[in-house]
Amino acid sequence: MTDETFNPGPNTASWLDRWDDSVMTTYGTPPIVIERGEKSTVWDVDGNEYLDLLSGIAVTSVGHANPAVAKAVADQVSTLIHTSNLYGHKRTIELSERLKGIVESYANTGNNTKVFYCQGGATANEAAIKLARRNAAKVQGTETAGTKVKLISTNKAFHGRTSGSLTLTGKPEKRDQFLPLLDGVVYVDFNDLEQLEAAMDDDVAAIFLEPIQGEGGVNVATDEYLAKARELATKYNALMIHDEVQTGIGRTGEWYYGLSRGVVPDVISSAKGLGGGMPIGASIALGNAADLFEPGDHATTYGGNPVTSAAALAVLDTIENEAILDNVKTVGQYFKDEVLALGHPAIVEVRGAGLLIAIELTEPVAAEAVKLALAKGFLLNAVTPTAIRVAPPLVITPDELDTFVAVLPDILDQVTTNGDLLGNE
Repeated sequence: MTDETFNPGPNTASWLDRWDDSVMTTYGTPPIVIERGEKSTVWDVDGNEYLDLLSGIAVTSVGHANPAVAKAVADQVSTLIHTSNLYGHKRTIELSERLKGIVESYANTGNNTKVFYCQGGATANEAAIKLARRNAAKVQGTETAGTKVKLISTNKAFHGRTSGSLTLTGKPEKRDQFLPLLDGVVYVDFNDLEQLEAAMDDDVAAIFLEPIQGEGGVNVATDEYLAKARELATKYNALMIHDEVQTGIGRTGEWYYGLSRGVVPDVISSAKGLGGGMPIGASIALGNAADLFEPGDHATTYGGNPVTSAAALAVLDTIENEAILDNVKTVGQYFKDEVLALGHPAIVEVRGAGLLIAIELTEPVAAEAVKLALAKGFLLNAVTPTAIRVAPPLVITPDELDTFVAVLPDILDQVTTNGDLLGNE
């Protein structure tokens, strides 16, 4: 136990009673109720202030209440909210052209990059699964995939909670209570070249890979692993699909981490930071994969909505106009260096890229550390029992991060003693 307890104020307690009475318990009861935010700071309904080091799980990329995003949303809402995809509108076309330009700035796709829009990361991965099925059928010259149905994923991967994306999620504790799911998914250890190669054959339709495993603990794929996966996918006429839902849109200091490593996938799943807080997902298909879907193959009512597309355009503008990619690299490295410089015995390593970072601890006390951090005014999460995830808005400053670094030793001292759990020496 820690020696500091977080006690919600009276307004928070009242709102949480109402939460428990009306909201499904999929997330349990939250510790606070946030009322407003600005840049990297949020305030709860009792007026308590917090430095947001999680940004809605890597979503509020350009900060809370970003003026450019707010204006774009307000202007679009007052002009056109929805059309369905039976009709076109300017914002989706403009956003697609922007994403196409970003992708093709890294990779030669023969000027053939196209986007399917949806509501989030899981549905972006669902579209990617269907692209893999269409490609398999094309390879085999059949109307359906025939025998080419295997999907390769990795242990500890997280690809979403819809039935298809959950099948790809390499976490049995999240998946097994909902069996049966899709057949034919094979899980291999992340960064294990031998296992990946052994799993491949002509029946594989796609390799799904997070260039950095977010929910798995912020585990970074080696360049060799990414390159080998691309080589094997090509060899077996399978799609190489990069899930960049968490790593994309500047989170690592690059638009897309896999592309920055010189590896060109067939499909990129994108979401989270793309909308800056508005719900949007995108399956970005490159090269030949861009032409796999035909009319009627896939659809969604809200995908590419004018309002979410306008928000995403404002996010891209802000990242470009304010040189945020360079800031992410600089500030992210600064933070890692400062945490390591603490020399605290409970810290094993600090890993990640840009502003997607994990602080690995000697003992499974990450959840306790996060609770104590909340009491001190910092929002984080325990991405694994031994790892604290830090994924703040991309506009966070070194001075703001310093305030957390300053209290981190005290937090770790209270939840551990020389690396051992309190009470378990």
